[in-house]
Amino acid sequence: MKYCFERDSMPAMVTNSDPTVSVIIPTLNRGWVLREAIESVLAQEYANVELIVVNDGSTDDTKDILAGYEGITVLEQPNRGVSAARNSGVARSRGLLIAFLDSDDIWLPEKLSAQVDFFRKNPEALICQTQEIWLRNGRRVNSGKRHQKQSGMFFERSLELCLVSPSAVMMKKVFFEEMGRFDESLPACEDYDLWLRVNVHHPIYLIDRPLIVKRGGHQDQLSANPGLDKYRIQSIIKLIDSGGLTPEQASVAMQVMKRKCGIYAAGCRKRGRLDEAARYLEIMEAYTID
Repeated sequence: MKYCFERDSMPAMVTNSDPTVSVIIPTLNRGWVLREAIESVLAQEYANVELIVVNDGSTDDTKDILAGYEGITVLEQPNRGVSAARNSGVARSRGLLIAFLDSDDIWLPEKLSAQVDFFRKNPEALICQTQEIWLRNGRRVNSGKRHQKQSGMFFERSLELCLVSPSAVMMKKVFFEEMGRFDESLPACEDYDLWLRVNVHHPIYLIDRPLIVKRGGHQDQLSANPGLDKYRIQSIIKLIDSGGLTPEQASVAMQVMKRKCGIYAAGCRKRGRLDEAARYLEIMEAYTID
């Protein structure tokens, strides 16, 4: 399934009431799909958009592709990971609102306008996301029940798996900074980590319309890497140790963390990594539920 994006010959006018939305695209050797991501931003109905592409040390034709665009900001950095790339983009941004787009995903044209309209109608909101269309190897697939998104406070449920997609999110820039940005020590599951920190105390609202296309099944997809639970365990331990959880949240977090430790340790034993298995069993024993 291929999506084509055409830019309007007469772009919408920007008014004083239209807040600037800074869009951050981190990319690493994604020249084969990067154009489609960029074009989906340039084809947005919402006009007041600042597009920042962060080239995180690509060695393919990414630089040549980016050189063909005018009016976008390109940041070049040595490979430091997706968290550092997103953080660098936000640091350079000037918008009141920020939105992230992974370079293998694309947006439908009304995505930004729907989210800006949501913030206008709900000024107390700090972050929202949209529904999404899933493609795997070019074919549409349905998300399972366990992946179904909800709106508001769903911290306990999202401990099990990530229920927020970076490409679906829009948030106030000042709130992103207050939340401590993406953790650059995490090579993966950095989004899981941030959304947990957010949803401990703040609702993440859902616009119940599929306005992004998530494309999976390719070899360089970070979420497809094995062993990701060790980073989720690290994130949950950070939250527990922070002391910022309610007793009920801490109880559920420890249960999930210990279960993930057990599963991960079993996988390590199966693959002969006995020292690593022992370390995660020690973590299980170190945390008890009062």
